Amino acid sequence: MKHQFAAFAACCLLALPAQADPFIEALETAIEAYRDGDLQYAEDELAEARRLLGSMKTAGLANFLPEAPDGWTRDLDTEGGQMLGMFGGGTMAKANYSGNGQRFEISLMADNPMVAQLAMMLGNADMIAQMGGRVERINRVRFLREDRSLRSIIGNRILVQAEGADPELMIPLLEQMDFRAMEGFGG
Repeated sequence: MKHQFAAFAACCLLALPAQADPFIEALETAIEAYRDGDLQYAEDELAEARRLLGSMKTAGLANFLPEAPDGWTRDLDTEGGQMLGMFGGGTMAKANYSGNGQRFEISLMADNPMVAQLAMMLGNADMIAQMGGRVERINRVRFLREDRSLRSIIGNRILVQAEGADPELMIPLLEQMDFRAMEGFGG
């Protein structure tokens, strides 16, 4: 009976279309190299798997960035977070919006130690007042509003930052963002 089940399972697996997953391929190659005693190659493949996983997380975070308003353009930047490793790691995605002679940026940074430090400040209305800003509520989320920026922490781990224009211009785009869903971001 066991052999029949194994044969059946093998046939089912062979019937499935082969889907190349670069992350899984890198992990499998790392394991194979490890078993062959090639520790350097195994380490290189693990680094590649980590890079691929980071790219997937960045793409997931970028999905929260709103589309450009009519007449504007949006340029996504998912490469900016590559330097986060020097600052404790994490994931970052941002978009530059331009139109009508104006330009601003919305950035998202998740799971970075700097975000945890900012969470203490941005989560406290008294500290916001001491910083010279004021509180702006957008979709039930408290933002620090300053001259040309809006900042908030979502779920104690994701910094949302809009900078470069009058807040009145940036708020409508922030209102399009699903902060509730963002709290559950896992990559």
